[in-house]
Amino acid sequence: MTMRDPFDLGTETILPGHRRTVDLPVSVLSDHTPVTLSAHVIHGRKPGPVMFLSAAIHGDEVIGVEIVRRVLRAAPVARLSGTLIAVPIVNAFGFLNQSRYLPDRRDLNRCFPGQQHGSLAGRLAHLFMTEIVARSDVGIDLHSAAVRRENLPQIRLTPGSARLRDLGEAFAAPVTMLSKEREGSLRLEAGTAGVDVLLYEAGEGLRFDEFAARAGVTGILRVMARLGMIAGRGVPRARTPSVFCERSSWVRAPSGGLLRSLKASGDYVEAGTVLGIVADPFGEEEAEVVAEVTGIIVGRTNLPVVNEGDALFHIAEPREPEKAEAAAEGFDAHLEAAPLFDEDEII
Repeated sequence: MTMRDPFDLGTETILPGHRRTVDLPVSVLSDHTPVTLSAHVIHGRKPGPVMFLSAAIHGDEVIGVEIVRRVLRAAPVARLSGTLIAVPIVNAFGFLNQSRYLPDRRDLNRCFPGQQHGSLAGRLAHLFMTEIVARSDVGIDLHSAAVRRENLPQIRLTPGSARLRDLGEAFAAPVTMLSKEREGSLRLEAGTAGVDVLLYEAGEGLRFDEFAARAGVTGILRVMARLGMIAGRGVPRARTPSVFCERSSWVRAPSGGLLRSLKASGDYVEAGTVLGIVADPFGEEEAEVVAEVTGIIVGRTNLPVVNEGDALFHIAEPREPEKAEAAAEGFDAHLEAAPLFDEDEII
C-alpha cells in the first residue's frame, strides 16, 4: 500500500498513522499570557476525507467540548481512514470567562470569514477559516442553547443540500431541522468555501447533559462511518428514526410572572395544548401558555421568572406528523442506552 502524504497544520507535520495536538497562536492576553487555537489532528494511514469538529465557538457552550473529548477517545477513531481535525475550544477567551462572547463583546459566530488584521473576533475567525476549514472537506459544528435554556439534540441543515441531508440522516439526531444560514456564521462561510457543515444543537450553556453528549458522540461516529472514515462495526445504530422538520416557531409568554412548565423538551404536542401557566407572585392572575402549532418541543426556557413576550417553548413542525408522535415516544430510548464510560468506552 502506498504511504499517504503527511498532513501539515501550522508549523507541525503529522505522519500517517499518528496524532498530535497543534497549538496555533491567536493572541496574547493583557498579562502576557499567550492564547492559542488548539487542534488535535488524527492522520489515518489510509486515504479518506478530512473532517473538522468544532466546539465552544460560543465560550459557554461546554457540552460540545465534552463531545469532542469522547470522540477522540472512541475506539473506532483509532483506526481512522482520512484525517480528523478536532478543535474542542474555538473561543478560548469566552470559555475561560464562562461567556458566550469574546472580550470585545462580539459573537464569534457572526464574524466569519474574519480578517487577518481586523478585530480580535475577526482575527480568530480568519485563523479558523484558513487553518482548519480550508484543509477540510466536511465539518460538524457543535452548539448548545444559551444559559437558562435547553435544546433537544437536533441537527440543523442548510436547505437545498442533498449531501448534508444524507449526512444528517446518518447522524440520526432525535430531530433534523432545515435552518437558514446566518450572515457571518461559520456554516455560511464554510459552505461558500465549498465545505459542508452540519450544525448540532443540544443541551444548555454551562451545563453537561448526558443525553446531549451521547447523541452527539454516536451521531458523529455514524457520520464518519457514512463517509468511510471508520468501520461501521461497533458504531451504534439509531434506536428511533430522526423526525424531519421544515419549520419551527417560538411560543412566547402572554404575561410576566412565574412560569410552571407542564411540557418538556422532546414532548409531542398538538395545537391547543397547554404548555405551561404563568402566574403573578400573589396567585391572583394566571395565564395559560398554549401551543399554536402541532409538533415536537425542541427547546425551552429553564428559567421560571419570565417577562411578557419572552420565548418559552420552541416547537418544530414535522413533515409527517403521523409518524412524529410515535418517534417522540421513543426518544427515551437514547437515555436508556449504556453511558459512555472513560474506562472502557462502552459504545
